[in-house]
Amino acid sequence: MKNLKTQYLLLILGFIALPFLVEAIPMLGPTWVRILGFAMLYVLLALGLNIVIGYAGLLDMGYIGFYAIGAYLYALLASPHLQMAGLLEAVLDWPVWVIIPLAAVAAAICGVLIGAPVLKLRGDYLAIVTLGFGEIIRIFMNNLDQPVNLTNGPQGISNIAPLHVDFGAWAHAPGAGATPVLSLQQSWSLFGLPVSPVISYYLFFLFVVILCIVLSKRLEVSRIGRAWMALREDEVAAEAMGLNKRNLKLLAFAMGATFGGVSGVLFSSYQGFVSPESFTLMESIMVLAMVVLGGMGSIRGVVLGALILSVMPELFRDLVNWVQPWVMDNVTFISRDILRNVLDASTLRMLVFGLALILVMRFRPEGLWPSSRRRAELHDDDPEAEPAPAVLSTAINGPASEASFELPIKQADKA
Repeated sequence: MKNLKTQYLLLILGFIALPFLVEAIPMLGPTWVRILGFAMLYVLLALGLNIVIGYAGLLDMGYIGFYAIGAYLYALLASPHLQMAGLLEAVLDWPVWVIIPLAAVAAAICGVLIGAPVLKLRGDYLAIVTLGFGEIIRIFMNNLDQPVNLTNGPQGISNIAPLHVDFGAWAHAPGAGATPVLSLQQSWSLFGLPVSPVISYYLFFLFVVILCIVLSKRLEVSRIGRAWMALREDEVAAEAMGLNKRNLKLLAFAMGATFGGVSGVLFSSYQGFVSPESFTLMESIMVLAMVVLGGMGSIRGVVLGALILSVMPELFRDLVNWVQPWVMDNVTFISRDILRNVLDASTLRMLVFGLALILVMRFRPEGLWPSSRRRAELHDDDPEAEPAPAVLSTAINGPASEASFELPIKQADKA
């Protein structure tokens, strides 16, 4: 146990030191520190979707809608947009310690609202309905600029205040900006090292990620987490054992949406600008790919998948910018237009996504770093795999002695 805690501590210290090392390298600099910040946001999104898909087994394809709700809520409460649209007399400037819980609650309510009508749907049907929910949110944000300009339509909302803490007034007159007590946009020093705003954001995002990882782990081993897993394995058997299927599904949607709402707040403050183009279906597919690639139900696998799929496209972008001129100058038997399209960074990114998912589904259907239970479920004939515990029994009665959980779920059902 001590060795495990030491490893986690060293890993956290490594992630804390990472932005300072990246910023010190001339070829990387602040640009790649900013990319690492966005990678932390994707980790948050993947952790939230893992609750819905990995724990409860609900295929949610509209998860990015909760991300948009949090982002637009912060944009409205921490920017002069409402005052410029003539809806308010003063400029709203709410502090982050108020907006983050508010965004979490708003996203959770929307999660319950989308979960209530689809309680009896499974698999592809559930995916289609939730996909429609995500698109509805994006279309709403794109069209709520008339007759009342609430979201500024496709032009988006700009001049969004950075993350800050201000215990004074939450609104001020135009031109009389409030002075925050603490703002991540300010530069400071840590043990003599200069900390730029982009590093400040990264460190704050890392802190939130660690909190969400701890929360996800506590949920996984809790009574609710065991009930979610029982529901994922067999809804009929879980309901027969006395589990309330309706409440568990709604709770899964609400908890997963909470992570998405918080991520949206952080994204809006980090970007300083939001528009409907940031919340397309492709973003939902990308987050889903992170969960599947890393391993559904595995916290460490989900974190790994999010880091890989958020950083690799940028690596390919830099690689293509270096390789493309050389290839186009030396390869003459292929049209330059074809080469330009094939070596485009966005095209290669999609090819890598598809190839990675195909390889994972073929050779590691449980993911790159799966949980022991998930590995046992998909490889029940593998002698090296750990037997899956009796999830239904633990969901009802809690953990007991190891002797009572030697049979896998499938064998227990047959018995």
